[in-house]
Amino acid sequence: MKKTLTLLIAAAALLGAAGCSAPTMSNAETCARIQTVGSGPTSTSDKAGMIRLANRLRPIKATASDELRAPLQSFIDYLDESAKGAPDAGKLQDMQPKYTAAGQTLSTVCAAGQ
Repeated sequence: MKKTLTLLIAAAALLGAAGCSAPTMSNAETCARIQTVGSGPTSTSDKAGMIRLANRLRPIKATASDELRAPLQSFIDYLDESAKGAPDAGKLQDMQPKYTAAGQTLSTVCAAGQ
């Protein structure tokens, strides 16, 4: 009886989670949200601003279009490392090409959607 009940609870939880997941946005919707976040007053270059920007990008990444999810993760990773009390210069240098490529991808995709 315990196994059956456990199985039913697990199945209900999976069904509930599947039904509550946010839909994936289109490229245009993702670009619009990124632009809103990037142009806000919290996107300053100091450490606190980088933390706020990364935290504002995280929910966008969760529902971003498939094409823009990886570039957003590159931005978040770079901002997280940059905002550390003692960022690892070598790690930042290794992340720089991905960060630059992410910016180019966003520019290309978002410009195409306008």
